[in-house]
Amino acid sequence: MNFKSLLNNYRLRLLFFMLESIKRKASLLNYKFGFINKQFGSKNFKLLDVGCGNHSPSKTKFIFPNCEYYGLDLDKTYNNDSKDFEVTKEFYELDLTKLDYSIIPDNYFDFIRMAHVIEHLYNGDEVLRKLLPKLKKGGFFYIEYPGKKSLSLPGMHGTLNFHDDPTHVRVYSVQELQKVFEVGGCKVLRSGTRRNPWNILAMPARAVGSLIKGKKLEANIFWDITGFAEYLFVQKNK
Repeated sequence: MNFKSLLNNYRLRLLFFMLESIKRKASLLNYKFGFINKQFGSKNFKLLDVGCGNHSPSKTKFIFPNCEYYGLDLDKTYNNDSKDFEVTKEFYELDLTKLDYSIIPDNYFDFIRMAHVIEHLYNGDEVLRKLLPKLKKGGFFYIEYPGKKSLSLPGMHGTLNFHDDPTHVRVYSVQELQKVFEVGGCKVLRSGTRRNPWNILAMPARAVGSLIKGKKLEANIFWDITGFAEYLFVQKNK
């Protein structure tokens, strides 16, 4: 290989590295990744991802390569493939509503993430109570879900109104879930309506990009500006 080829190869690798770095940094603007990054960054930690379809394992490991990833879902094959299973330490395929989590170790995880799952559960408050023992003392829990405001939003492709998704069964609130966490020995660090300023700034570009590609506008483009989702970020008492 001559010098010119070596130089071109180096440039391609540098460009790839830069693009990967930008992609990681952009992903950290997402609430469900941002809270993890603030606590652990590049450190080793154990994560239980409750509701981990849509390639969540590989997306998470891409951002946090030192994360020991554990997934939990009703169906592990929901928009996941071999790459996702390769980076998953353990996958718990179970029905949360049955409240039997004996297969999952207690006092084991540094972080539990549960994004847009609880609204599909009629007994989500009991599910949280049963999951909390799996979290280490001093560990963190992030939960996100469509709030009460979603009941009054217009219907849209991909769920803007709570009832757009027929599998949604119960509306929860910050106040209700805060009581569950506090009784379970946790302190709420942050909570409220999800208003990600970066998503709001990117909203016009995302909308135009979808239209140019001939795709339907996805409701999640407008989640932050409409106040569709609520969240709680809590820490288990030490």
